[in-house]
Amino acid sequence: MFPSKKTLIASCLAGLFATIGISAQAHQGKTVSGLKTPESVVEGKDGKVYVSEIVEFGKDGDGQISTIDKDGKIAVFAKGMDDPKGLAFIGDHLYVADKTRVLKVAPDGSWSVFVPAEAFQHPPKFLNDLEPDLQGNLYVSDSGNLEGVGGAIYKIDPSGKVSLLIDGEKDKRVLAPNGLLMDDTGKIMMQVDFASGILYRLDLGSGEMQELAQGFGGGDGLVHHPKGLMFVSDWKNGKVFSVDAVKDEVKLVKDGFKAAADIAMSKDGRYVIVPDMKAGEVVWLPIHVK
Repeated sequence: MFPSKKTLIASCLAGLFATIGISAQAHQGKTVSGLKTPESVVEGKDGKVYVSEIVEFGKDGDGQISTIDKDGKIAVFAKGMDDPKGLAFIGDHLYVADKTRVLKVAPDGSWSVFVPAEAFQHPPKFLNDLEPDLQGNLYVSDSGNLEGVGGAIYKIDPSGKVSLLIDGEKDKRVLAPNGLLMDDTGKIMMQVDFASGILYRLDLGSGEMQELAQGFGGGDGLVHHPKGLMFVSDWKNGKVFSVDAVKDEVKLVKDGFKAAADIAMSKDGRYVIVPDMKAGEVVWLPIHVK
């Protein structure tokens, strides 16, 4: 649960998160099967859901990005990647956290290396989530060895220049950062740690990090509803939670996934889209936010 700092947390998140909740699910979800180790999802402007497929961990060149259309049809969009994970759109280009580098994918599926491994201050170990801001920057989490060594968060400007935001040397609580979520100002980031299962607020200016909530097991994906409620996935325990920062309230939304990975919010706000990595499925989890 949240620490007893309700007023502080509410003021920290003012303008991004509102006092809302989830009512009974009023529409049906769907499940698309047959994917190969799906890790991350994002909905494009074309209405398709883009899915990163690792296929076989550690095997370079077999990773790919696929799309799922409104009828549930799967098509390969881009191939030849290593272990693609986090996805983010900036304009018409899709960016991919691919093992130790960041790729830039054109609308026709062709791709190039946007940020090579050697551009990072420390050799990347496990680049994981990607998050854009409204200013055109990208943020990428390095989950290190997933157990507390080598974790870091980096900022990448539109030219591809990389700067270190925070790591375990700057703050010992940075173990294996995973899901990232920016506010509209580009000054505040929420991040959930895979190793500790703790959700933090990070002030990008001061580097100050505050604990917001805990108990997320293997914290993975982190998104927010257009009206403000956050959702967090727990990869280790196959769960999705909602987080109301104003009410200091964490609720279990759905369990039973084999490995709920890097989630996305549908553009209409009706679904949390969940890639279930071990099941090889993408699930549209219906929500009704009031």
